[in-house]
Amino acid sequence: MSVTLLRPVTDRTLALDALTAAFAATAAQHDRDASFPFETFRLLHEQGLLGLTVPKEYGGGGATLPETLEVVQAVARGDPATALVLVMQYLFHVAVPGRGADPAVYRRIARDAVEKGALINALRVEPELGTPARGGLPNTIARRTPEGWRLSGHKLYSTGIPALTWLNVWGRTDEENPRAGGFLIHRDSPGIRIVETWDHLGLRASGSHDVILEDVLVPFDHALDLRPPGEIPPAFAIFAHWSAVLTAGIYDAVARAARDWLVGWVIERKPANLGASLSTLPRFQEVIGAIDGLLLSNRCLLDAAAQGGLDVTQANLVKHLVTENAIQAVQKGLEISGNPGITRHNPLERHYRDVLCGRIHTPQSDVVLTAAGRAAFSAHSQKKENP
Repeated sequence: MSVTLLRPVTDRTLALDALTAAFAATAAQHDRDASFPFETFRLLHEQGLLGLTVPKEYGGGGATLPETLEVVQAVARGDPATALVLVMQYLFHVAVPGRGADPAVYRRIARDAVEKGALINALRVEPELGTPARGGLPNTIARRTPEGWRLSGHKLYSTGIPALTWLNVWGRTDEENPRAGGFLIHRDSPGIRIVETWDHLGLRASGSHDVILEDVLVPFDHALDLRPPGEIPPAFAIFAHWSAVLTAGIYDAVARAARDWLVGWVIERKPANLGASLSTLPRFQEVIGAIDGLLLSNRCLLDAAAQGGLDVTQANLVKHLVTENAIQAVQKGLEISGNPGITRHNPLERHYRDVLCGRIHTPQSDVVLTAAGRAAFSAHSQKKENP
């Protein structure tokens, strides 16, 4: 397997810059049509990047979090919808080998990713329950039968479903004491139906449609880490840490793409009444400086978080802060650019719609900040009890 990321720095930078440019060339049209960018994933597979976080013993790249973040941000600067699907792929292969997956089953999924470019994502959100991060059991039910589990349910926001080969469907068993976990299902299994419902403000090319599962047969060894409700899997901490950093990295990259367009536009714009570039005006210099300050803060936060050493609460705070900084940075660009910034002929309005989607990802800001506050109070109480 040839992994672009593992080349020398100069080659890697050139290769990732080329990916950014290639993806940016088609992102606007996919956004306008809400069409899925199949060609970006073909290119990622050709570059050996769809198996980047597959462990090396399965033929993958075994990449670290800093290396993975670099790739995700390069992709997201060009097309954040592609980057979101890619992050879901990376998270599965980082966390699942430590979550009780049957080795033979995981080996097949890993080899599919490395050799065929097969994508996988977790399908979790449901119409009645909403996001499972706020508690509750799924209404996707697995019935035990002699030949295996029979799974039925309805999933929303199934990101990347037009191109997924494998589905990691969150469901619960029909046992007297139900267990919840993942059910690994191949895309070609009978009983899977896609309903094309995705028509959102941003990330319109992510193909996050509904999926209906009707009595889908799942072999017993394809059940993933079934546990009593509320029991936390051993690999949760690494998943949460990587998820916080990589998800925030997408939206920081969107803000950087917006900033780069804005700087170019400000330099090129020369109003007749001014007789010079807008870049000569202190007001525009101030705004660009403020944007760069927000993005510098993001870079420091992401670099520190990617190196490790943070607990889950702290990693989620990084996600919250980076996302909010990114939104604020793009918003400042909109405010100063006027009509050109919100015309669909220019990318800034698309970047703004995309960056707003950062607030939707689990865990959301209220959950992050409440957890951080509780941790502060708990730490203070423990210090008083154990001076």
